[in-house]
Amino acid sequence: MRVISMVPSWTETLIEAGVEVCGRTRFCIYPKDKIAPVPIVGGTKDINWKKIESLKPDLIIFDQEENPKSMADECPYPWLATHVTGLTRARDEMQRIGETLKNQKILEWSQKWDQLLTKPCGPWSLAKIPGEIQPLPEREVDFSRQILYVIWKKPWMVVSPNTYIGSVLKFLGAPIADLGTDQKYPEISEEDLKKYYLLFSSEPFPFEKIKDDLAASGFHGSLVDGESYSWFGIRSLNFLMQAQYKSLETRV
Repeated sequence: MRVISMVPSWTETLIEAGVEVCGRTRFCIYPKDKIAPVPIVGGTKDINWKKIESLKPDLIIFDQEENPKSMADECPYPWLATHVTGLTRARDEMQRIGETLKNQKILEWSQKWDQLLTKPCGPWSLAKIPGEIQPLPEREVDFSRQILYVIWKKPWMVVSPNTYIGSVLKFLGAPIADLGTDQKYPEISEEDLKKYYLLFSSEPFPFEKIKDDLAASGFHGSLVDGESYSWFGIRSLNFLMQAQYKSLETRV
């Protein structure tokens, strides 16, 4: 089956499972050693139907959070739209894709999700943060601080517990702060940010480039690998399995 994936997380998963991916977005950059030959047919918010016509796909995969609804509404080909809102839903959607494509590897991965979700990590430790790239220069570690995961600057934006990233943090045992809002990505003032220990994501904002400025501004936190925290599919599964293994190893 020839598949076009408009979802970077699923593109990586499909290719690693041996699926024939015949089209992708410009943001589908993994697996690095296999992605280059796959034609680009747009971005996560735009799509080139004329180019897709020449690729003759059997199925196009979308995601409700990643792609606008208009893509599916306009799609003249069979399509599947996932909706990954948390770890349990990530497991369910991986299984659905595996069943749709009759791909044994993806179905095996969905079973690994089942095993993973029975044993959340913990306790959380600022001394050993999963996916940490590096701490801010001369950070002050206050183990009583709650966590906020920061995704943007100007305005400052963080993630709420009711997001996919929030579910990852909860699985890892992080004491993620609840700002009391229904917004998935609420804005927050710079002064309020200083009350928390901050995880500055490597994407979508390039915080790594301004790490010295962050420390100079009085923030306490670390730079973390945003792809590990936000990309569902096989990347998230591998990241959380490794974190779980290290957590269990620490408890022994």
